[in-house]
Amino acid sequence: MTNTKKRALGRGLSALLESNENTGAAISRPVPNAGGIYHIMLNRIAVNPFQPRSLFNAEALQSLAESIRQHGLIQPITVRKVSPDEYQLISGERRLKAMQMAGLTEAPAYVRVANDQSMLEMALIENTHRSDLDPIEVAMGYSRLIEECGLTQENLSERVALDRATISNYLRLLKLPPVIQLALREKKLTMGHAKALLGIDNPAVQLTMFDKILDESISVRETEKIAKQNKKSSRKKTGGSATSQADSNLEKEIAEHLGSGVKLSRTGNGKGKLVISFYSDDQLQTIIERINLRSL
Repeated sequence: MTNTKKRALGRGLSALLESNENTGAAISRPVPNAGGIYHIMLNRIAVNPFQPRSLFNAEALQSLAESIRQHGLIQPITVRKVSPDEYQLISGERRLKAMQMAGLTEAPAYVRVANDQSMLEMALIENTHRSDLDPIEVAMGYSRLIEECGLTQENLSERVALDRATISNYLRLLKLPPVIQLALREKKLTMGHAKALLGIDNPAVQLTMFDKILDESISVRETEKIAKQNKKSSRKKTGGSATSQADSNLEKEIAEHLGSGVKLSRTGNGKGKLVISFYSDDQLQTIIERINLRSL
């Protein structure tokens, strides 16, 4: 499976990349018999504006910088030439940052020719294969490949060597409420739980279930079971009264505004209660600000 993925990724990148023999004056020296690897001055390399990755672990960067100080950079970065003396990073921003932290002045690099479209596609493909990306970063990378590079899910499946269902599951994560996406990024929620929550159509119910998962440490299997029960219950209520539908819409609207689980219930004669859930002090603070309780 791993070898297949690597071969497929290699074909995808090689189709986009074209070696550039006229590498320019900013190269300090070529590496003999190194398959097109050159040493390029770091101050001549600009970062890739299409870099999809937004978070870099400071401790991991420092560790990599120390390794580079002792052993040098094992895996070259990839750049494209944008002028005779200037280069732009295609992939390897983490390595570039670590080299700068290590005090290096030049970097081993593959020099390629690529237009902006290819730059974006290469950076996205390279980054979505990194093992340290969170699911939302991967999902955003896939979304950008589809929207900005004009790829279909089937095209994308071939490029990244994953089946279409897996691609679809990642993309669906972006439909979850922001607070759930954040929990997934911060590893407070597993991918399995997130996929189970996607089985619930109502964002308000998703948020309520999300709070329950955190509060009671509910397993993925139990979450899936509850999601199925909720779907069956929702189908039965499809022909419900206009009032219950109005309450459901109001519950959904309040939940989306507050970014938290909300339960609206009535006991008759217009009486009832509204329960708002939260899973941390920070979320409670956000809820307070959004309903403007500070002025009370």
